[in-house]
Amino acid sequence: MMGGGGGGGGYANYDGWDDETLGAVYDKRILVRLIPYIGQFKLWAAIAVIGMLAATFSSVAMPLFIGLTVDTAIATGNTARLAWMAGLFFGLVVINAIGLWLQSRYMAKVAHAMLVNIRTQLFGHLQKQSLSFYDKQQVGRLMSRVVSDVEQIQQVMTGGIIGTLSDVLTLVGIVVIMFVMDWSLASVTLSVVPALIVISIFWQRRARVAFLRVRRAISVVNGSLQENVSGVRVVQSMNREDENMRRFDQINYDHLDANLRASRLTAGMFPAVEIMVGISMAVVIIYGGWQVLQGALTVGFLVAFTLWVQRFFDPIRNITMQYTELQRAMASGQRIFELLDTQPQVADKQGAQAIPPIKGRVAFENVSFSYADDIPVLRNVSLDAEPGETIALVGETGAGKTTFVSLIARFYDVTSGRITIDGLDVRDVQHESLAHQMGIVPQEPFLFSDTIEANIRFGKPDATRAEVESAARGAGLHEIIMHMDNGYDTELQERGANLSVGHRQLVSFARAILADPRILILDEATANIDTRTEARIQDALRRLLPGRTSFVIAHRLSTIREASRIVVMDNGAIVESGTHNQLLANNGIYARLNAISYAVESTNGHTTPSAALTAPAGGAEDAAEDN
Repeated sequence: MMGGGGGGGGYANYDGWDDETLGAVYDKRILVRLIPYIGQFKLWAAIAVIGMLAATFSSVAMPLFIGLTVDTAIATGNTARLAWMAGLFFGLVVINAIGLWLQSRYMAKVAHAMLVNIRTQLFGHLQKQSLSFYDKQQVGRLMSRVVSDVEQIQQVMTGGIIGTLSDVLTLVGIVVIMFVMDWSLASVTLSVVPALIVISIFWQRRARVAFLRVRRAISVVNGSLQENVSGVRVVQSMNREDENMRRFDQINYDHLDANLRASRLTAGMFPAVEIMVGISMAVVIIYGGWQVLQGALTVGFLVAFTLWVQRFFDPIRNITMQYTELQRAMASGQRIFELLDTQPQVADKQGAQAIPPIKGRVAFENVSFSYADDIPVLRNVSLDAEPGETIALVGETGAGKTTFVSLIARFYDVTSGRITIDGLDVRDVQHESLAHQMGIVPQEPFLFSDTIEANIRFGKPDATRAEVESAARGAGLHEIIMHMDNGYDTELQERGANLSVGHRQLVSFARAILADPRILILDEATANIDTRTEARIQDALRRLLPGRTSFVIAHRLSTIREASRIVVMDNGAIVESGTHNQLLANNGIYARLNAISYAVESTNGHTTPSAALTAPAGGAEDAAEDN
């Protein structure tokens, strides 16, 4: 659920996780869920593991070969054996290099391929989610799941997991071989390990707090940056640049301070490890040297022990540094899989069939609907719309108009009652087949960062250029497009920002004309446009509406006087229904809204031809914004 953070200063999102929470270092459930993704590339993963084993084996064996070389060749002056041992050692170096190359290359291939698959699966899953899902979520946090969390998994898979496994095997191998060679020297040498473990535990506790603070700080920086960029018009209009800069500067310095504290902790860990290395080396030299003098140990094995001690602490240092990354990866995996486990609230029934070509008879049968259990939005609504009829929906803000048309498109499922199209319950047919025969023109059209042609063709990807141009002509858009530098190939900026609001709406109408829907929904489609653009849209409506069942939420009541039927909604119920003249004669809510609308339009000098929807199947638009 959306909500503020608790006492810990975090922010709980829809999946119940705090974005600043680190997970366990090892979570079996997450690893089990990741296995199928790795299994798709098992050959690459197997090569990476083989490379890791080869690199680990050669790394542990090198000190042994050096010790044997000292004892059997250098100490004895055996030149032939020295050359032979040098050749073997060079072979180990080559094996180690090839192993590291195979481990790095193929584990990176697995990790990046996993990233592509998981991100593609998340994208497809989000595309199938119901609108009710997006009503409750922040887009930025969903983006974080698809981008940041997947990248965190990828980074750990690239080097973290297999690197940690290599470090563990290296530690085990060194400890085993040291105890096999000389258990007493091994025991004395590794006596510093308990102290290192205590230091690591203390460091991890402090580091966890420090890294959490860094993560919270960058979240605040990103949030402030996004808010100020999105609201730059308000910032500049209110002359708030200096004040906002001061606040952002403070936030930025808080982030700097958090990073500096984390850096100090990280920097402090390395000297501690180096001190332990130094102590162990001293023990090896002193105790091992005494054994050499006593004849209990050869010089070669003393050299080997010295090298093993150096290599023993490298994996410990690496594992310590990987600790927090593994925690973050487990938390990211938890959030990713919880998102993937979220099922759409609106989904096709088992065995649902494609709806046949629609004639356009739409019926509401005692329909009630609530976004939340205790807040009804529609109450026992019943309505029959005949094929080709235009139903205009009017009412004050919050009356339920947009919810009404959203249920027709099955963006949500009714709480009770049912909605039928040509006698078929919309819940019993495939949603995709229904969407292909339905068109929606919203109040604020959404255009994609693509060409104008691609945006018009959005609902009919296989349309030809000729069909696209015909639809644009029908929307009164063709001449406007032809005056642009690249015509239909003009690239639109984000959300069509390089077009005016009116031109964006015309593109939306052209998109609807090209899709040729049997049921058309206009949700305040002329609310935010100028008179000239509205005239173009009214011309487009005269060509678009005939023969289609249309539901129109109107902004200006003067445009819906010729609608087949005007339905007045109030507090989630239908309170009036009839033609323009019939409703005026009733002297009810519609008559009052009409008087207000007429007064406003007269004051603004804005008049709209009363014959705006004179086509056989007229449409309408509404006076108020809706739920």
